[in-house]
This record gives sequence, structure tokens and C-alpha cells, in this order.
Amino acid sequence: MTDRIENWLTDMDGVLVHEGSALPGAPEFIARLTELERPYLVLTNNSIFTPRDLAARLAASGISVPEERIWTSALATATFVSQQMPGGSAYVIGEAGLTTALHEAGYILTDTRPDYVILGETRTYSFSAITKAIRLIAAGARFIATNPDSTGPSQEGPLPATGAVAAMVTKATGRTPYFVGKPNPVMIRAALNRIDAHSENTAMVGDRMDTDVLAGMEAGLRTYLVLTGSTRVEDVEKYPYRPSEVGDSIADLIDLI
Repeated sequence: MTDRIENWLTDMDGVLVHEGSALPGAPEFIARLTELERPYLVLTNNSIFTPRDLAARLAASGISVPEERIWTSALATATFVSQQMPGGSAYVIGEAGLTTALHEAGYILTDTRPDYVILGETRTYSFSAITKAIRLIAAGARFIATNPDSTGPSQEGPLPATGAVAAMVTKATGRTPYFVGKPNPVMIRAALNRIDAHSENTAMVGDRMDTDVLAGMEAGLRTYLVLTGSTRVEDVEKYPYRPSEVGDSIADLIDLI
């Protein structure tokens, strides 16, 4: 590595927390970033919660992250559509994290001739809402989805997530959505802009090869895979790309700050 890492992007679930508990080194990692005043953002593809909700969840696990340091796929999506079509309108399937972000971006939420249909995460996907989305897309609305994750975790087991529902809408309409969240480097570049960082001296920490590492690599960042989440060390060889380094947990990275 020729450039010192000045800025950090890190995934949340599987890197900092797991089922409400802090993972090894996570509180110390964030505390070190704060102490040394290093620019950073915590990234998540989950569009259900607002940054304030997520900050409270992290605080409950002993990790102190202010809400302005949290970057969600909902915020990235709102930023993207407001740049593409300022002051536009959207029919939204999602929770407060997504609707709040769109409102704050100046968007009107409507089911009458919207510019976009925006599909996000929710624990209560409604058949009537999906039907409405299909009909609006068929009538000409552009199709956006916050993230491509096909399943999400729950205590009972996997739940269908945005990517799975998007596939159903695509099958019914023949229209593929534009996915804004990881691994799309658009989400990473928007995060870099938010903290005024450059890819040359920024690192991405994640637990998934197919989202975190891929997005970081495509955005030109140094990438660190930690083994506290989805990807196992034996899985790394299955991919045609590699992280810059692999660590057991984020605790291994504290000395790099």
C-alpha cells in the first residue's frame, strides 16, 4: 500500500454487530476513529431504518456512532433519484428509512403517475402494493430498488428481501430495476462525497465478498474482509477477485487507523 488510509467505510451487520451484540473490536474501532477524528461512515443495505434508529441500535450494543455517520441504501437511493430527477415523485414500497429519506430529498410520494416505483425493504410486503407497483411500471414508471439482497435474517430464519420481490416484479413486467445499494459502486461514491473523501486513501471493511468487497473494489478502495459475518475464509477462493486483506474481525484493523 502506497497511500495512508485516511477515511474508512465499514459495513454494519456482520462487521460491527450481530443480532444486537457488538462484534469483537467494534466499539474500540469506532472509538479510535472518533478519537483521531478520522472521517468514516457506517454503511448498510438495509433500507428499513432511519440513521437515527440505527444509531440507537448501535448504542444499545455499546458502539457510539452519531446518526450523521450512518449511510443507508435508502439515503443513497434518495440521493440518486433527486440527482436524476430533482423534485420528482415516487410510489414507494418500504419503511420509514426510505420514505423519510425521499421526503427529505424533496420527493412527492404518490400512486398517481409517479416518475419512479421505488422498492425497498419491509417486513410486511403487501400483495396489493406489489400489484400496484407492477401496474405503475407497466404504465411507464421507472423501476428502482434500494438493494439486491434476496434474503434477510430473522430469528426464525431467512426472510424474502428486496431482491426477491424485485425478481417477482421483473417477471411480471419484463423490467429490471436499477439497484442502488451495494455492490453498486454508486452507493460507495455517494458515501465518499458525503465525507469529502478520495478513493485512493479510503478503505472499505465488510463481511461479504459479493457486496462489500465487490463494491469497494469497483470504487477503487482498499478492501478488508472480516470473517465475523457471511463469507468464510474458504469461500474467498471461489470469487474472481480478492480483498486487499482478510482478517478474523475488525479488531485486527484498529492499529491501521
